Amino acid sequence: MTDRVYPSAKPNTANGTAVAAAGNGAFPATKAQLYGATRPAYRPQPHHRRRNGRSCCCSCCLWLTLLIIILLLIVAIAGAVFYVLYRPHRPAFSVSGLKLSYLNVTSSSTLNSKFDLNITAKNPNKKLVFIYSPITISILSNDVDIGDGTVPSFVHGKKNTTLLKTAITSSGRALDSASVSGLKTDMKSKNGLPLKIKLDTKVKAKMGGFKTPKIGIRVSCEGISATLPTGKTAATASTANAKCKVDVRVKIWKWTF
Repeated sequence: MTDRVYPSAKPNTANGTAVAAAGNGAFPATKAQLYGATRPAYRPQPHHRRRNGRSCCCSCCLWLTLLIIILLLIVAIAGAVFYVLYRPHRPAFSVSGLKLSYLNVTSSSTLNSKFDLNITAKNPNKKLVFIYSPITISILSNDVDIGDGTVPSFVHGKKNTTLLKTAITSSGRALDSASVSGLKTDMKSKNGLPLKIKLDTKVKAKMGGFKTPKIGIRVSCEGISATLPTGKTAATASTANAKCKVDVRVKIWKWTF
């Protein structure tokens, strides 16, 4: 009879029940044992606080407001320094002479006219030089344009007075029936034809080596009247009550103020 040899010690169970069961086909591991061996241990994730979008927007608005206030303060200080140093004044304009050579309205409602205009421009500043772009001039009677002309660009020196001369004409300008009727009535009036002169241009100021950007200005002169000439002698318009006003015109996109 052959002797059977039995193991003298128990199998090593250091790897746990699941390893012993896997090595022995007679004892398969249960589902609970498999899941417990492969599933990772639960680790709680750190909690991240969400940023408040409203507070971020408020901060941006606050900084933007502060930046605008600072810029406005800088501009105000620079303007104050400029005024103290240069004491700027607007240029002054006056009508020194206006003669009407002819003005007639044809049967076909077209206008023909010719004026000779003298404008005096004064620069009252001691430290500023004005540089003018070409000036567009219009003469109107009750908002009806009866003549146009131009004056070339020029440099207006410090404490300088310049006389501007130009011819204002209209040739074959078509008028509507209402304008023709009103103009003919004023031409027959004993008080003369009421006239208004408009000058439009752009100007920039020069202070030493520094030049400002161009700014639009409009000069409006009212209180002028003229009678029609008799024969070939030009009629002199009355300019004793003429007053001219200078307005700064700022254009923003499609609008002019």
